[in-house]
Amino acid sequence: MNVKKEFIRQSLQDFQGVEHRLEYVATVKNVTFINDSKATNVNSCWYALESMKTPVILILGGTDKGNDYSEIESLVKEKVKALVFLGVDNTPLHRFFDGKIDKIVDVRSMEDAVKAAYAMAEEGDTVLLSPCCASFDLFQNYEDRGRQFKTCVRNL
Repeated sequence: MNVKKEFIRQSLQDFQGVEHRLEYVATVKNVTFINDSKATNVNSCWYALESMKTPVILILGGTDKGNDYSEIESLVKEKVKALVFLGVDNTPLHRFFDGKIDKIVDVRSMEDAVKAAYAMAEEGDTVLLSPCCASFDLFQNYEDRGRQFKTCVRNL
């Protein structure tokens, strides 16, 4: 197979990715917003955090499925500067993360989550929606959650 390297390079640069899976949304005043709403379990969030190269404000929460957050504990301590808990009942998240991260905010809407994350972010940071949980407490599904995230970011 004779494929020119430049063609491959250009194809990779043009690749848009998959909606709701580490999807770049926008950069607002040098703060990057990433939609990983499909990350409905801890393992998926682990991969999202592993890929982050800048300090992270992590939006997580929803319907907890008996998650073991210890799987992401070391990455959260290493890469996350603030947590935004988005859900009706954030008790499991508080039970695990309280005392491990200094800045934790509870919210009940995507608009409040995006505003809170943006307020805590500094130039060069990344706001990552990678919830670890199902979306059914506040949203129709993970697609609805991701679309609301993108709309709220674009309204900043």
